[in-house]
Amino acid sequence: MATLKNSILSHDQINHKIKRIAYQIYESNVDEPEVILAGIDSNGYVLAKKLKTVLNKISPIKPILCKVSINKKNPREAIKTSIKAEDYTDKSVVLIDDVLNSGTTLAYGVRHFLDVPLKQFKTAVLVNRNHKKYPVKADFKGISLSTSLNEHIDVILEGSTYEAFLK
Repeated sequence: MATLKNSILSHDQINHKIKRIAYQIYESNVDEPEVILAGIDSNGYVLAKKLKTVLNKISPIKPILCKVSINKKNPREAIKTSIKAEDYTDKSVVLIDDVLNSGTTLAYGVRHFLDVPLKQFKTAVLVNRNHKKYPVKADFKGISLSTSLNEHIDVILEGSTYEAFLK
């Protein structure tokens, strides 16, 4: 039996959302010389790289990429980042993921970054699902959806055509 794909965001819409989120990040960090874009591995990091490209075009802020590795099956395991804690201490950090589902991954990601003093901490997602287990919110979001617990959202951010769809 074929799986039904219900498109949520097209390639052009995703590019527009990325640009809008980049402007929001710029606006909230207008006085900062640099901002840490901490993308949750894998799609969150891809989104962070795309946001970095747009930020480089629209602002004088230096975006610094950080890959955040979280075991999504067991988020209590040690979280690894591609840059040292000293590199984001007293900086503005944006934790980025493609979809905010239950809030588990984002909650543990936030917890990790709170172990060091930060100047500012925000979260960004491309798709925000409105039902969560944890009281985690996305400061910057491309789109918010009310979905059932049985539905799944897939986001494709690599290749020639980006797409977000509901399964």
